[in-house]
Amino acid sequence: MFTGIITALGRVRAIDPIGDGKDMRLVIETPAAFLADPPVALGASIACSGCCLTAVAFGADWFAVDASAETLAHTKLGTWTVGSRVNLERSLRMGDELGGHMVSGHVDGVGQAVSATPENASTRWVFRVPSDLSRFIAAKGSVAIDGVSLTVNEVQGDTFGVNVIPHTASVTGFGTLKPGDKVNIEIDMLARYVARLSDSLAAMIAESA
Repeated sequence: MFTGIITALGRVRAIDPIGDGKDMRLVIETPAAFLADPPVALGASIACSGCCLTAVAFGADWFAVDASAETLAHTKLGTWTVGSRVNLERSLRMGDELGGHMVSGHVDGVGQAVSATPENASTRWVFRVPSDLSRFIAAKGSVAIDGVSLTVNEVQGDTFGVNVIPHTASVTGFGTLKPGDKVNIEIDMLARYVARLSDSLAAMIAESA
């Protein structure tokens, strides 16, 4: 589990095919402190731009993860190249401050940045999501964009807007994000389960009618 509060900004150092070539090993460069306090353990879960991955090797300033063909196909990780910036968050520990919202690290789909407009001291970003995800996004609800916990301002069809303050832009990939770029989207898990329950109740009512 994660909180959507990014604690380091990494960079893809290397991408190497593994197995039959469909899976990839990603080597991600990171500030040494990110891995040292407390020391990262082999097999630890690390959210990489919102995607929960397992550390399979590491050094003083890097760690490696294996991404399956399924992960590469259904997240933006398949578009990464050497030098791509990566939002990083280590898994939540008991007693940690929950500063964002509960994030699982399971990406629900890939969205796209539509626009970025200065608004007072922040930037209003608008994103488009696949139509099957739009019903799970609600005004004043939570959403994770590339692993960053944000509050939804408004929803219009398959687009929604959020405000990003300068601090968030400076410590995450939002600082270099551009309209047209792809982003990993994770909907609020509460919305997912409420929708599932609602669908089940509707099916039960239809069967008993």
